[in-house]
Amino acid sequence: MVIRRIGLRWKLSAAIAVVSALVALALSLLVHNAARASMLDNSRDVQDERLKFALRIYTSSGQLPFGTKLDDPTLPRALKKAIGHARRATYLQEDGSGAPWVWAASPVEGGHVVSLRTHYTDRYRVLSNLDRSLRIGSVVVVASGTLLGILIGAQLSQRLRKAAVAAREVAGGQTRVRVRDAIGRNARDETDELATAVDAMADALQRRLEAERRVTADIAHELRTPVTGLVTAAELLPSGRPSELVRDRVQVLRTLIEDVLEVSRLDGAAERAELQDVALAQFVRRRVGVAPDVSIVVVEEALVRTDPRRLERILGNLLANARRHGAPPIELTVQGPVLRVRDHGPGFPQTLLAEGPSRFRTGASDRASGHGLGLTIAAGQARVLGAKLTFRNDEESGGGGIAVLWLPREAPPRAGGA
Repeated sequence: MVIRRIGLRWKLSAAIAVVSALVALALSLLVHNAARASMLDNSRDVQDERLKFALRIYTSSGQLPFGTKLDDPTLPRALKKAIGHARRATYLQEDGSGAPWVWAASPVEGGHVVSLRTHYTDRYRVLSNLDRSLRIGSVVVVASGTLLGILIGAQLSQRLRKAAVAAREVAGGQTRVRVRDAIGRNARDETDELATAVDAMADALQRRLEAERRVTADIAHELRTPVTGLVTAAELLPSGRPSELVRDRVQVLRTLIEDVLEVSRLDGAAERAELQDVALAQFVRRRVGVAPDVSIVVVEEALVRTDPRRLERILGNLLANARRHGAPPIELTVQGPVLRVRDHGPGFPQTLLAEGPSRFRTGASDRASGHGLGLTIAAGQARVLGAKLTFRNDEESGGGGIAVLWLPREAPPRAGGA
């Protein structure tokens, strides 16, 4: 079942249309009832005046004018009861045909009753015309309210969409984008307050990330000198198993520091690619073809404009990750500007597939298997190249992880980091 999202514009328009319809209905009923009551009261007053005039004629001459009747057998029972105390009375009789019959009756000497019955159809037609005008007015009010709701909702929805687009650009690393500039500074409403709050949050997060990056870079720089001294000192140790262990651990520490420095540079968005025209298949065979555990498949050659050093760094990290966490055979496929690195191991962890690479998180319980910086650096270098790096697991043909690098054929717009 497909669930369609109803936008704010249509929700606001529907709400205004419903409210306008309810208000128009209430006012129409109020006006109709008031006009009908006034019309009927006026008809009863006119009928009473006609009856009084007819009674004067009847008293003086014995004639019954205006269609009055003496002891009319169709006289309603309620009217008979009302005139039982020697007084005039009027009565409305509904027959379901539209306008009601208006009765007026009065007792006279001799125990007789003089009555008059009239059907005021002309006044009922006036009421019908009034109802038609009310219906037309209600439709106009509802349509105008709906149109106004659409216009207001469209403007508000457009501002919110612009704010969402700008917020996504900020989340993607465009640190100079501001939501308030994207939606415009003319309106002063809740969207402007939201944009101001989001911009303030983005500025605070940017300052915090920059502070963390500087701390990380400073720590790595401070550690580089003593670690370099440790590497030199380890090389002077006599041969033996203990010396080999020391050299190995010192080299791991040195590599970790270099990786941390590279991550901090990539986070700073100051990196720029040195672009060259590269024949991708030849580049891969020359740089990776010497690896005995990697099979290279060229489906389509492509000429791309990229930074060879950074591309080699990306491929090296992807292949190292496949060797460390996957299982042979490892395949590197060149299909135009797309590179695929596939292994036959357990695949990438679900956290990486859902959230992307994260530093110092490998998805493995054993820290000796890595520090989680290899894929982080590969993703950062891909951003510098204007490329896209994705990860997925092969669930159909034997399992394994697949890393796909989508290189642009032309130079990226900024040729720099995100």
